[in-house]
Amino acid sequence: MRILLAEDNRDLSEWVSRLLRQSNYVVDCVHRGDEADVALQSQDYALLILDLGLPDIDGIEVLRRLRARGDHTPVLVLTANDAVSSRVRGLDSGADDYLVKPFEVEELEARIRAQLRRGRGRFEQVVAYGALAFDSQSRSFSLHEAPLAFTPREHAVLETLILNAGRPVPKERLVENVFGFDDDAGPSAVEVYVHRVRKKLEGSDVGIITLRGLGYMLRRADVA
Repeated sequence: MRILLAEDNRDLSEWVSRLLRQSNYVVDCVHRGDEADVALQSQDYALLILDLGLPDIDGIEVLRRLRARGDHTPVLVLTANDAVSSRVRGLDSGADDYLVKPFEVEELEARIRAQLRRGRGRFEQVVAYGALAFDSQSRSFSLHEAPLAFTPREHAVLETLILNAGRPVPKERLVENVFGFDDDAGPSAVEVYVHRVRKKLEGSDVGIITLRGLGYMLRRADVA
């Protein structure tokens, strides 16, 4: 899951980014409205976390431009203004949810999970494929009901594949989901993480296959 965080308070931005990365999200962070607008036009995101008080272009204008392009990316607004009129303005401009600063970590995480579920168009807390299971609530994997540990990038690879189980995932899409825009990475870089995930799935009924010209696919051993 790749998230764009648009927040001009650098201390808060760093704290939220670190929190999200610890939960195995890939996070791109910008501090101005024009940067957010450009990022949203050049990259697909599972969620936008948007501060309304951005410099250059404010958050409301970023939101209006996003919706004017027909982009339905879920948007969680963060703001220090708790006035009802401000919340109404943000929601009327196309926001999906609203969180007033300061906020509790648990509430932020719960609202993020809710928006990501809504963005997928369905709610499955546990996605199972063969002996492999992904719990979207705890953002954890298990294999034969035993916890399975991954680095954040390995986690991003397998999360993308299990949410598309049985369908090819282009290598370029994996790159987008695994690396932030500050990372110097190309299609060959993701091969390292695919290889590591493959090793951790060895001996189970689930594996990652390479489809030449198409990308990678998670497939069960009992599926031809």
